[in-house]
Amino acid sequence: MSNRTAVSRLKQDYIKIKKDPVPYIVAEPLPSNLLEWHYVVTGPDDSPYKGGLYHGKLVFPREFPFKPPSIYMITPNGRFEINKRLCLSISDYHPDTWNPSWSVSTILTGLLSFMLENTPTLGSIESGDREKRKFAYNSIEHNLKDKIFCDLFPELKTQCLAEIERRKTVAQPPPVIQAAETTQTLPPLVSFCLNIGGVAAFALIVHYVIQSLEME
Repeated sequence: MSNRTAVSRLKQDYIKIKKDPVPYIVAEPLPSNLLEWHYVVTGPDDSPYKGGLYHGKLVFPREFPFKPPSIYMITPNGRFEINKRLCLSISDYHPDTWNPSWSVSTILTGLLSFMLENTPTLGSIESGDREKRKFAYNSIEHNLKDKIFCDLFPELKTQCLAEIERRKTVAQPPPVIQAAETTQTLPPLVSFCLNIGGVAAFALIVHYVIQSLEME
């Protein structure tokens, strides 16, 4: 009975989250297991996570919504350890603070809020803004290696591929633009002399012309 209740409630939450999305977050359950949801946080522009995509998962117990889910982060991010249960007031680490009225949207909103803070907890790590920005940059390629990410979030996969191509374009050196020729065209004879003998040959020709003029 409890599993049936959990599935029924999660279906309702899925409809709700599709109708009213959580800012900066998308979420999808596994087609084969409604008790395991995967989410992706888009780093807010006013944070060191800007430009990053952070994949994680929620694992719901059969007793949901009467018991809270386990929360994991999969993409390296500089705030949480990866693939480790996170100790949050909305996770299974604190069943005493859990409220059965809280939905998947509530859980994800709380997760993002805690991610943007610096409060330490079990499963959190310390890093500076510079390191977080580096994780944000690297998250694109990291997520493309994750089959579940690519399967559940095809639009984000396309977005990541486009970003990789953009980076390749930016990394290429700009084309060399040759300066326009500003020197005057030399007479054919002078040009020929410069080509075959350089300045020395040109000097001999001038000397020859001067001698010819004196003989006249």
